[in-house]
Amino acid sequence: MNEVSPTRMNLLTRRSQLLLAGRGVQLLEKKRDALLQEFQAKVHEALEARRQLADAAQEAHQALMLAQSFDGPEQVAALSLNLPVRLTARAEVDNVWGIKVPRLAADYPQALTMSPLAVGGRTVAAQIAFQKLCRLFIRIANGEARLRRVAEEIKKTARRVNALQQAVIPGIRSQIRYIQQALDQQEQDDVFRLKRIKAKLGSRNP
Repeated sequence: MNEVSPTRMNLLTRRSQLLLAGRGVQLLEKKRDALLQEFQAKVHEALEARRQLADAAQEAHQALMLAQSFDGPEQVAALSLNLPVRLTARAEVDNVWGIKVPRLAADYPQALTMSPLAVGGRTVAAQIAFQKLCRLFIRIANGEARLRRVAEEIKKTARRVNALQQAVIPGIRSQIRYIQQALDQQEQDDVFRLKRIKAKLGSRNP
């Protein structure tokens, strides 16, 4: 406290800092609330995607069992090993309230990589089921990466709000009180000295 020089310039500076800190709290609280809404919405999407993943995994497993039953496990395994990989993926970055969120963008083949004329229909159905499962895996990975980044930013923003409200702003207010009290005391001392000087001058000139 004693490091603050009790001048009117410092008083104006601290008042300006207090105003800026208050505005900073308001902006950070708005950001935090918006991030919380984003997080809550994405949590519901992530839970729904997880449910869809469980269903898709079960469907893919059943489709594989049927394909192996009709076309034979050796032929299905050989076909799966010889299939060309047509899925292409690239890393991208989304911007969510100033947060950089990594995302995997994937391009899927528009046509089947196996001809229904060359293999059994059950094996083709298994391929379609596993393509759906792959899409869901990527969707869930992107969604949960987004959730983690948003959750981290919520915590960081909350810490900044708490620091401003509990440390920075009270500290500035305390300095303002100290400077104001010192200036008031200086003013009272000046008035007292002026009265004494006036009294002395009056006693010399009756």
